[in-house]
Amino acid sequence: MGTVTLGVSIAVPEPYGSFLQRKRADFGDLAAPGIPTHITLLPPTEVSADALPGIERHLAEVAAGCRPFPLRLEGTGTFRPLSPVVYVKVTEGVTDCTALQARIRAASGPCARELQFPYHPHVTVAHGIDEAAMDRAQAGLRDFCATWTIGGFALYEQGPDAVWRLEREYPFGPRTAAVPRQAADLSRPPAASC
Repeated sequence: MGTVTLGVSIAVPEPYGSFLQRKRADFGDLAAPGIPTHITLLPPTEVSADALPGIERHLAEVAAGCRPFPLRLEGTGTFRPLSPVVYVKVTEGVTDCTALQARIRAASGPCARELQFPYHPHVTVAHGIDEAAMDRAQAGLRDFCATWTIGGFALYEQGPDAVWRLEREYPFGPRTAAVPRQAADLSRPPAASC
């Protein structure tokens, strides 16, 4: 039946998601239009298409056992020189994100996998671009700040065109609303919430 490439992440809600995606494109990251702004919980993972029902059940079970938690993004950081990435820092919610991704990737579940680097929740705003553009990204968003309450996570699938598309949202608990989807309007700057 073939394979698919999946990822699980927390969407950055509006207006912040579109703003950061537009900034990523402005810095020269050509992949930006195909990657919704997010915090990764399960990095791109190739799986058999036959495994999807089991993965979806597992993600629903994980989400049902979770409660909303506060999250704050503030300032920038980088993984350079180890990895060519500039990111917006997660400054509140780190422990919750770390625990959530560990449950998703549990060794006994269908999403078990080793990570190339230790888990570090963040929002990528530049990846694999020239050093001057990376410096602009790191300096240009150093005052960025956003806060919200995370109400769930989502499963994405990467298409043959390298665009990540939302497949399914997983709200926490039985009655909590999911994180809103990102709008297509990338032109509005966000209002400050910090």
